[in-house]
Amino acid sequence: MALKSTIFKAELHVSDLDRSYFASFNLTLARHPSETDLRMMLRLLAFTLYADEHLEFGKGLSSEDEPDLWRLNLRNEVELWIDLGQPDEKRIRKACHRAQQVVLLTYGGSAADIWWKKNADTLTRFDNLTVINCSLAESEALGALVERTMQLQCTVDHGQLWVSAGDRTVEVTPVYWKKPAA
Repeated sequence: MALKSTIFKAELHVSDLDRSYFASFNLTLARHPSETDLRMMLRLLAFTLYADEHLEFGKGLSSEDEPDLWRLNLRNEVELWIDLGQPDEKRIRKACHRAQQVVLLTYGGSAADIWWKKNADTLTRFDNLTVINCSLAESEALGALVERTMQLQCTVDHGQLWVSAGDRTVEVTPVYWKKPAA
């Protein structure tokens, strides 16, 4: 018998001072049985960085054809494709051909560093790709905020993020390994 996803609820308040974007979202997150709390919170972090009323969670780990998050336009074309982890070059190439903008959020400490050193030269050819790294310590701190029902306040200012849950706050400084071509 297959294990079912665990459902989490998040009331997310986003104050993105960099984009002058302010909104609240009531999100339902399905955590795949093989997904960790840390990875689920990084999906929420990616949602915060690119928050938009049309941004949606994809099937993620359950599907090879969908990203972790995406935004479709009215013609059902992919405007934004967001993946987490260290995917292979073939998946990244496919995403870059399907979407106007592709974001890859890496994590995992030295494993992410090794992946980047191996793939950096190849990935520079994708003009619509952004690669962001989140440190292992910051990722673990985010994972420690998980509860089945969460009320989160997220503030983005000058590239820094603060994620607050009650009296606990985690500061995250995403490192941009690659930005899209101008």
